[in-house]
Amino acid sequence: MRKYNIVRGLLLSPPLQGPAPLSNDKIIALCAKSGGMLVPAITVEPNAKEVKAAVRLAEDHKEEVKAFKVRLGYVKASAESPVFNSVYDYAESEGLPVLFHTGDTASSNGDLVLSHPLTLDRLANKREELVMILCHFGSPWFEDVAELIYKHPNVYTDISGLITGGGYAEKFAEWLAKKICEAIYYAGGAEKVIFGTDYPVTTHAETFALVKRLEIDERDKEKILWRNAERVFGL
Repeated sequence: MRKYNIVRGLLLSPPLQGPAPLSNDKIIALCAKSGGMLVPAITVEPNAKEVKAAVRLAEDHKEEVKAFKVRLGYVKASAESPVFNSVYDYAESEGLPVLFHTGDTASSNGDLVLSHPLTLDRLANKREELVMILCHFGSPWFEDVAELIYKHPNVYTDISGLITGGGYAEKFAEWLAKKICEAIYYAGGAEKVIFGTDYPVTTHAETFALVKRLEIDERDKEKILWRNAERVFGL
């Protein structure tokens, strides 16, 4: 992070420790060792015990925790599942954003019906005070995310985890930049788009290169790179 003059960022699980993700309390401990460079986001699993533990952990570390994360498509629950209600209630009361995995899943057994960004439209209608961040721009459903960030004052997106390598890497990067630009044009600006890497899935260098490709005003690039995150997460 220092190499790229990044002064603060969110850390959430995974990273992986062997085959299993790190626990939320270990994420908080790692952030505590970062000298203020990293702040924790708590990952929430869809069962009553885990939800209760996530809220309690956020309460116990109120000054440090900056967000929750729900892994739509990887867990067998929708964003509207009642199991998440206490997390949403707490997030609303504290002004904490909730990040949602949206779009393609890294595993072939992921549920794209549950991770499709349009599944969050009804939740955004019901909970207008809940700050929602649609991770990964809902890729490949960029146009749907464009509509959601345009329609809902409380809905944002990020550009994390989009560069994944493979064949036609240069053409794919061009395609991504085009899709992101079109979404920003549709939304009328970049106020709802947040920088992210999903490292190590995508590196900092790759994500900075993606922002550089965007045919938007330099002021909008600045919003993506840091201003929006500072505002939304209270960094």
